[in-house]
Amino acid sequence: MSEHVATIAWSRGDQPFTDKRYSRAHDWTFDGGAVVRGSSAPSSVRIPFSDPSAVDPEEALVASLSSCHMLWFLDFAARAGLVVDRYVDQASGVLGHDGAGRRYMSEVTLRPVTAFAGRQPDQAELDQLHHEAHESCDMANSVRATVRVEASLG
Repeated sequence: MSEHVATIAWSRGDQPFTDKRYSRAHDWTFDGGAVVRGSSAPSSVRIPFSDPSAVDPEEALVASLSSCHMLWFLDFAARAGLVVDRYVDQASGVLGHDGAGRRYMSEVTLRPVTAFAGRQPDQAELDQLHHEAHESCDMANSVRATVRVEASLG
């Protein structure tokens, strides 16, 4: 078992609060020292109270799923003797509503395009590598959203 830590910090400053006209921008600090600016999504809370240049929690969830999948894919590709030159994923997530009307991330689609040096896998091998990566990804195993992978060679 392993623990992963992030510190989320927000401060009101001199803004009013109870009128809900306060900035949702905040910082995410990770155990290695990286700091990422976070905010609510502008589709949830209008600008200027959201920072569109910051990462919102929904984007972070999609990025986490994509990153985890990629890391496992790279591992399985290396085990198969493949040399990956480039991996780009234009991932997206869709918020839906459950039976009680609550919003949740209902679907995430990963669209990895992978370029290889040397031996080129066929589509069946590529699909198998992505299947193994998906099955191994801790993040995909942690969410109830459907996670689809639409892989292609680049």
